[in-house]
Amino acid sequence: MLTDSVSHIRYYSLMRGCILVPNIASAKKRVRVTKTKTLRNKMIKSNLKTAIKNASKAVEDGADNKEQVVIAAIKKLDQAASKGIFHKNKAANKKSQLQKMLNNSGK
Repeated sequence: MLTDSVSHIRYYSLMRGCILVPNIASAKKRVRVTKTKTLRNKMIKSNLKTAIKNASKAVEDGADNKEQVVIAAIKKLDQAASKGIFHKNKAANKKSQLQKMLNNSGK
């Protein structure tokens, strides 16, 4: 399980398996930075999913403010793409879907 070439990492056994705990300072920092960025990404993704759901619901229900809700969702998509959370093409596809839903709702 543990070789001598990986001596800079300690293994701590837990009930479900083992976790890696780095010894080197730069590796410890990477763990902290990754944890912070993961939490930020989760927050942004969650807010984005909520905005997309709200936009879809507003378009389906024919709400008065559906255009503003869709624009807000598109803005969040652009922000997520600029921060690297989603690929720009995925954001473009989602924006296209939202616009298509909005355009077809008037018919």
